[in-house]
Amino acid sequence: MSKIGFIGLGIMGRPMAGHLLDAGHQVTTVARPRGLDEGLAAKGMKELASPKAVAEQAEIIITMVPDTPDVEEVLFGENGVIEGLQPGTLVIDMSSIAPVPTQEFAQRIAKAGGEYVDAPVSGGEGGAINAALTIMVGATQEGFVRAQPILEIMGKTITHVGDHGAGQTCKVANQIVVALTIEAVAEGLLFASRAGADVAKVREALLGGLAQSKILDVHGERMIKRTFDPGFRIRLHQKDLNLALTSARAFNLALPGTANAQQLFQACAANGGADWDHAGILRALEKLADHEIGE
Repeated sequence: MSKIGFIGLGIMGRPMAGHLLDAGHQVTTVARPRGLDEGLAAKGMKELASPKAVAEQAEIIITMVPDTPDVEEVLFGENGVIEGLQPGTLVIDMSSIAPVPTQEFAQRIAKAGGEYVDAPVSGGEGGAINAALTIMVGATQEGFVRAQPILEIMGKTITHVGDHGAGQTCKVANQIVVALTIEAVAEGLLFASRAGADVAKVREALLGGLAQSKILDVHGERMIKRTFDPGFRIRLHQKDLNLALTSARAFNLALPGTANAQQLFQACAANGGADWDHAGILRALEKLADHEIGE
C-alpha cells in the first residue's frame, strides 16, 4: 500500500480520498480550520500542517483544488509540496486547470525529481461517490503506468490522452460539450413546458431516442424536480469555459455556443446562482421566457 497525500477535500475530493482509504492506502491531508471530515477521520486519514509536510511523508501526492492559481499555490507556494518533495514522488493533479500552466508545472516537478501527471475528471459528485469517474490523463508513459492503479480506485474510464497538458485539454473539451448539452436539454424542456406538454413525459420519450444522453437523464431530472444544489457548481463551470474561450482566442478559433453558454451561466451568477448546480442554467432561460417549466 502507498503513502498518499491528498490535498483538496471538496465535494469531489472527499469521496475520492475515501476510496483510497478504503483500498488500504495511508492518506494524509493538510489541516483546515474547520477540521477533518469525520468520515475520513474514522477511516484513518491524518492531518499535517502544510503541503510541504504532506510531501515529506508521501510517495504520491494528489491535488483536487478549484483553479490554476490554487494548484500553483499548493505545489510551489510557501511551504508548498515542492519544498518537501521526495525523489521519485508521483504528483497527480486531478483539478481542472489551464493546459499551458500544467505543462510548466510538470517541468518544475520533473526538475525537482518528481513525476507529474495531469488527470482531471468528469462525472460529478455521483461519479466521485461511486468511484465511476472518467479520468483524462496527460503524462509520460512511465507516469501513466505508475498512476493508473491509483486512478482505477477512483474512476471507471481512464484514458491516457497524451503528454503533459493533454488531460487538461481533453477536460476543457469535455466541459464545452457538457455545457452546450445542458443548455440544449434546458431549452428543449422549456419549449415543451411552454407548449403545454408534460415535461416528465417528454423527457421519458426523449430518453428512448437519438436525444438520449446522460445529461438528459441526470440533469433533465434535476430540472424537472428543481433540485439545484450542487453537484457541480456554476462558478466552476464558468471557470472551465473561461479556459476554453481564452484558449480559443489564442488559437483564433470561434466557439459561439460556448460563449453563449458562458453568458447564460453569468446570468445565473448575477441572480445569486454562482453556487447552483450547473443544471441551474435552466433558470436563466426561464427568466428570458418569463416561464418556469411545470407551470
